[in-house]
Amino acid sequence: SIAIVVQHISGNLRSRCTDFLTTDGEKADRDRDREFVLGHDATRVELLGQWAGAWDLLLGTMDGLSPADVERTVYIRAEPHSVGQALNRHLGHLAYHVGQIVLLARHWAGGEWRSLTIPRGQSRAFNQAELERQTLRPGAPLPQGAQARATIAAPAAPPAASP
Repeated sequence: SIAIVVQHISGNLRSRCTDFLTTDGEKADRDRDREFVLGHDATRVELLGQWAGAWDLLLGTMDGLSPADVERTVYIRAEPHSVGQALNRHLGHLAYHVGQIVLLARHWAGGEWRSLTIPRGQSRAFNQAELERQTLRPGAPLPQGAQARATIAAPAAPPAASP
């Protein structure tokens, strides 16, 4: 269920990000197996609070890192990782489980599902509208992949006249 995935991700991030640089990412007080069993008294509000707190912890951990920290060694289940490797591991794990949440939500929403990005069949229209919008605002950043199309579609502006 979505609730179990939320509970697991919350527990995982709490364990991995608490004292990230100085203690093993698998904390002694973590009960990973319990994360996959939803308690009868677990409420949506409690789960969402855990979820938000876990993400805040991750973001706070990342904000606290210096460029020099990226090469430091941290441990997850006694296995050494550079900080960069550990963050990549987090990213892969989070992407996997967030994908599960989206898949389950889409399944249960059925016909009521609203796309999280560009709806199917509307990519060309979206790209064209975005290109036109960006062309009207010179200097504004273009969406990824639109730079080459914009260069062809929008010739360079003439130089400004000097007084």
